[in-house]
Amino acid sequence: MKNLNIYDLFNIKNENISSTTIKRQLNDMLESSKKYFAIVESLNRETGEYKIVVQGTLDNTQTW
Repeated sequence: MKNLNIYDLFNIKNENISSTTIKRQLNDMLESSKKYFAIVESLNRETGEYKIVVQGTLDNTQTW
């Protein structure tokens, strides 16, 4: 399991962050969670734009 830097999660909403960084941070968050789920809130078939909400519980045995 990777070490999650909890402060990185606050930067995900930054519009200047790269797709690669977002992918890595989300992956680290999911790997550091004891449970999670995702809901597709919207999907535009014409443009490919989507909105997904991920909700979960971080493993509290880790130190942040």
